[in-house]
Amino acid sequence: MSGHSKWNNIQGRKNAQDAKRGKIFQKLSREIYMAAKASGPNPDDNPALRLVMDKAKAANMPNDNVERAIKKATSAGEGENYDEIVYEGYGPGGVAILVHTLTDNRNRTATNVRVAFTRNGGNLGETGSVSYMFDRKGYIAIERAGLAVDEDTMLEDVIEAGAEDMLTSPEVFEIYTAPEDFTTVRDQLEQDGFKLAQAELTMVPQTTVALDDDQKAQLEQLVDKLEDDDDVSDVYTSLED
Repeated sequence: MSGHSKWNNIQGRKNAQDAKRGKIFQKLSREIYMAAKASGPNPDDNPALRLVMDKAKAANMPNDNVERAIKKATSAGEGENYDEIVYEGYGPGGVAILVHTLTDNRNRTATNVRVAFTRNGGNLGETGSVSYMFDRKGYIAIERAGLAVDEDTMLEDVIEAGAEDMLTSPEVFEIYTAPEDFTTVRDQLEQDGFKLAQAELTMVPQTTVALDDDQKAQLEQLVDKLEDDDDVSDVYTSLED
């Protein structure tokens, strides 16, 4: 984990995601629906719902959309059923790729994911082929602009809050936690007065792969195709930032 920065990748994809805002809201609504249906509509009692609501807030999703998805999940009737499926494979240059999906049609999703891989320089693998190369971590980013705290003091604060590690760049502090400690660390840092630019559970590659410009462009196209699919929730890669 040490030395792996997500921040540049997050910033680099932000503009592209802004252009897909409507589709992102649709996907978030599905995640909110599933979390609320599984464990209730109160985020204080439902950590999974609070996480996806935080994700929706970071994406500037309107509160009306959030409330509508929760209401739909808690209304009478059978409702919708979705399966969580993870696809694994390799992209250009041997970059490992994890694709997390939430689908009501397994055949449709499997076909779409396979086509995205094969038409963009990738290969879809078997279950377990690359997942062992990633660790599930909590990730928190705090931008340094206007922050009156040095690196040593910040490190003391995040370790005291329960974090595992912190990376520092001129722009941002990047904090990593064990997944089970994520909400505790996030809440403590917010109580300490820090404004969180990003806070999520994510998959962090144990090692990364460097690509040349052509390979990187092809990988970006593959990731874009995957993220364009309505059933795809998240895409993680082992690309070196």
